[in-house]
Amino acid sequence: MSNKLYWKLSFTFLFILMLVGLAYVSITAYFSNKYFEETTQLLNAKVANHLIEEKFQNASPFLEDGSVNKPLFGDIMHDMMAVNRGIEVYLLDVEGTILYSVVLEHDEPEAPKQHVDLAPVKKFIENDGQLFILGDNPRNANDPKIFSAAHFDYEGHQGYIYIILEGKLFDTITSSLAGSYFMKLGAGSMVLALVFAMLVGLVAIWYLTRNLRHIIDTVLRFKEGDTKARIENAEKNDLAELATTFNLMADTINDNMDKLKTHDNLRRELISNVSHDLRTPLAIIHGYAETLLIKDKVIDEKDRIQYLNNINSSTVKLSNLVGQLFEYSKLEAKQIEPHKEPFLISELAMDLYYKYQLLARDKGIDLKIEMEENLPLVFADIALVERVIQNLLDNALKFTPEGGTISLMLGHTANSVEVTVKDTGMGISEQDQSFIFERYRKAKAATKENFGAGLGLAIVKKILDIHDASIKVISKPNQGAAFQFALPVYVTG
Repeated sequence: MSNKLYWKLSFTFLFILMLVGLAYVSITAYFSNKYFEETTQLLNAKVANHLIEEKFQNASPFLEDGSVNKPLFGDIMHDMMAVNRGIEVYLLDVEGTILYSVVLEHDEPEAPKQHVDLAPVKKFIENDGQLFILGDNPRNANDPKIFSAAHFDYEGHQGYIYIILEGKLFDTITSSLAGSYFMKLGAGSMVLALVFAMLVGLVAIWYLTRNLRHIIDTVLRFKEGDTKARIENAEKNDLAELATTFNLMADTINDNMDKLKTHDNLRRELISNVSHDLRTPLAIIHGYAETLLIKDKVIDEKDRIQYLNNINSSTVKLSNLVGQLFEYSKLEAKQIEPHKEPFLISELAMDLYYKYQLLARDKGIDLKIEMEENLPLVFADIALVERVIQNLLDNALKFTPEGGTISLMLGHTANSVEVTVKDTGMGISEQDQSFIFERYRKAKAATKENFGAGLGLAIVKKILDIHDASIKVISKPNQGAAFQFALPVYVTG
């Protein structure tokens, strides 16, 4: 992987450098040409003035009949051959029409364009030739040229001398040389660029892939079992997003592994607790049933009734446990949907109070109910809410000793009715409070007598979850416990 990335980066870097090299050559050539043109124009700005001063002083550019003095311009051609074979001289009238031209190379008609735009010419003269200006090229309308120009007024004849400083011959020569020049410039630039690329590229790629190599090493360590392996300073890494994502992924994997271990422990505890809870009533049923079969002829009626009552009691406990298992499995699978409706929770609380009062009295426990007056309607599933309060009361009865007190309290705020079940039992430690609502878990303080699968509070939590409600526990060891939840007030309309 590292080698592939190395070569990809190398070829990409080389390709970019080649493009940069070509762009550099092109830009350099363009601006070099502009620099040369501007310099040439400034150096030759007065050529047209000198031609008028020297040639028109002793001879008129026009003959007496008004025609152009061609012998005079023939002399100008000879001078051009001696001084600069690349210039072209044009005689213009005041309208810009070409009256005559002096061109050394005639590979096409002498002047395909018969008119020159005078706007650049006049601007050039106004600025005394100190401004870089391109003018019309009579031999190629699409290729404007640098020029020199001057106005003349001789014996009633007015016009302009318009001199192209880089004529057709100049273009031909520069074109033939440009290829060789650009090849040398391009080859030199390319060689330098490649050498530079090799030196800088190797260092840059090594530096850029350093963090990637570190990430790969960390991933391999994690793969080999070092689950604590993390990329240090991930946010400062060149590959910050990748490094941060790996760290988050590693944390998530570790969390999931911890959860799997926890679930495995819960599964083991479930098997142990459920086996215990099922085995106890089954053993009782089996024992008394076997006794009745063996001693059927000799057992008296009083003992027979006692044995049958014990069998019935164990059957009820077994049935309740199986019912709890089915109920919790349905809640866990989200197969139970709450059928919410408005109802008076005060009436439900009173019904449960009367139902549990006898059970509490049999255990020597004082059951009380405290309610505010005129409690509003709540909006919830009445059957499921009844199940919640029943489980909380069952839990309180289980862990409250004889002579203790259980209180069922109802109060309300602006938007909810709060239900609290408080007891004076053994209480719950802060450590145990964090998991008492988990399935098959009980506080460590639970007595052997009250030990069981522990589905009651787990069912309470699941029912309140589907009502978008929560439950909290307030308790300290040996100071009792209070379980509190809230239901929304029914709003009409």
